[in-house]
Formats: sequence, structure tokens, C-alpha cells
Amino acid sequence: MKAAVHTRYGPPEVVRIEEVDKPTANEHEVLVKVHAATVNRTDCGFRAGKPFIVRFFGGLLRPKATIQGCEFAGVVEAVGAGVTSFAVGDDVFGFSEFRFGAHAEYLTMPEDGSLTNMPANVTYDQAAASTEGAHYALSNITKAKLHSGQHVLVYGATGAIGTAAVQLLKSLGVIVTAVCDTANLEMVKGLGADRVIDYTAEDFTKDEQTYDAVFDAVGKSSFGRCKRLLGPRGIYLSTDLGPLNLNPLLALVTPLGRGRRVMFPIPPRHDREGTKHFKELLESGRFKPIIDRRYPLDQIVEAYRYVETGQKIGNVVISVTPAT
Repeated sequence: MKAAVHTRYGPPEVVRIEEVDKPTANEHEVLVKVHAATVNRTDCGFRAGKPFIVRFFGGLLRPKATIQGCEFAGVVEAVGAGVTSFAVGDDVFGFSEFRFGAHAEYLTMPEDGSLTNMPANVTYDQAAASTEGAHYALSNITKAKLHSGQHVLVYGATGAIGTAAVQLLKSLGVIVTAVCDTANLEMVKGLGADRVIDYTAEDFTKDEQTYDAVFDAVGKSSFGRCKRLLGPRGIYLSTDLGPLNLNPLLALVTPLGRGRRVMFPIPPRHDREGTKHFKELLESGRFKPIIDRRYPLDQIVEAYRYVETGQKIGNVVISVTPAT
């Protein structure tokens, strides 16, 4: 089968298209013919080996997983002898973080992993782009116990995590202020944001309003800069380690007081129930992934380069096997 392979850490150019052995489904595994995948921040980090902490999960000196890709959608090609939840021909989608393997024509997934049937109302591209960003957004929202009537500011509302966060917060009845650039004001309003701040025209950290939570969905701010935006028990959430990698430490220290605090949630375990939840969100229309660009698998290096410009809107999809 064709796959995007990298055997050392480095820039996008370390990835090359090769012919590799097609995997075989074991007793409790499913073999998926991949139609669509994505390139996201997780893929970029594990390909580059940066920040260094990712090497403790992905291999200290060289990558354990030589085929990246953690989001995918496709068709069940074969099932192991012990599989009862899926059948050949099922349209499925899932999240293969740390296993990776989606940047290839085929991958295997455990039956009880983050894998479920696709909703009838979405395409392969939409399904493939619905788990990674939404997963991290939901992890933060759940950890902070955000609920209807609260005021939350989302900084970086145009990325995969940010666009998901705006939609998921609105589905809970949260009052959302989103921060983005001029070109994407209308798009973010269309996601449901109650108010949008153009960061190219004003400094969002000088906003006069206070919030129950500030969610930095791109890791480009800090608790120090955003602290004044928070109410007396306000929460700063971030998807990044932050300046000097301080966010995990601040998440341990700040809750010891009675004031504003940092939360740095460790994502929950990936399983079928979590993926089923995203299926329900897609089916109900409460969440629709935003797709910026599509690249064929042969052009995955260009996809990596674009993602690493930091300018992508929502998700970048890789077309692996064109739908027929």
C-alpha cells in the first residue's frame, strides 16, 4: 500500500511517499481502507519531535510510529475473527492518537478503540476532521465544568480546536466572545459566537468585560496576559505548555489559592464512547468541522508546510482514497 513515511524527526521534508506492507487485522481489530485523514498540530509535533516532551511518547531518538495521522474516515475492509461491532463495508471514522497510521491507504484499529460508524449526514472529509480538535476542545470544556449562562472568551477561534470550542460552548448555552483576525470575523460569527474581537484592530487582553473562563485554543497567550480578563474565580485554559512550559506547573499551584486559576487538562482516555459522542454531535448539527484545504496524499509535505504557517482555518484534510 502507499503511505507517507518518516524514519527520523525533522521538518516536513523528512516525510516521503513509499510502498509498504498492508497491515492485517488481528482477532479483535478492524482493517480500514482510509478515504480521508488530516494533518494537525499533533502530527506536526510528533513528526518534528518538538516540543521535546513528545519524544517520551513517540520515541526518544527516532519515531516509533513511522506513519503519522491520527484522524481518519473510511470503509471497513476486513474484520478479525473476534470482532462483532463492525462488518465489512461499514463507513467508519476514528481517532488514532499515539497509534497513528492514518496517512496511508489502510490502517488497523482495535474494535474497542476510538472508532465508530459514520453519521449518514457527513462526508468522509468531515468525519475525518471531527475528532482531534473537537477532542481537545471538549476536554478543556469538560474539565472546567463550563455551563449555560457563563461567559467564555475563546482566543484563536479559527483553528481546529477554536472552531470546535465555539460550537461546543454554544451547544451548552455558554455566552461566547471569540478572538480572530479581520478576514474571519463573519465565519466565526457563523459558528455561533455572540461577540467577536478583531485582534488586528484591538488588544483583546484590554477588553473591559470579565469572563468565567478564557480558553487559549492556540497557545499563543499566557495566564499573565489574560489574568485581568478573569472574574474572581475565573479559569485560564490552554492547549499548549505556555511560555517557559509553565502552564502545567501553574495548573498545580494556582488552585491552592481562592482566586483565578489555570487548568491544563490531560485528555481523557480514547475509547468508542468518546467517538460516539462526536458522532451524536455531528448528527444533531451541534458541531460541524471547518475544512480549510484538501491535499492528495502525494502532496502531504505541502500540507505539513501549510499547517506549520499557523494560518490554517479549521482543518487540513488529506485525500487518501478518493470516494467512488
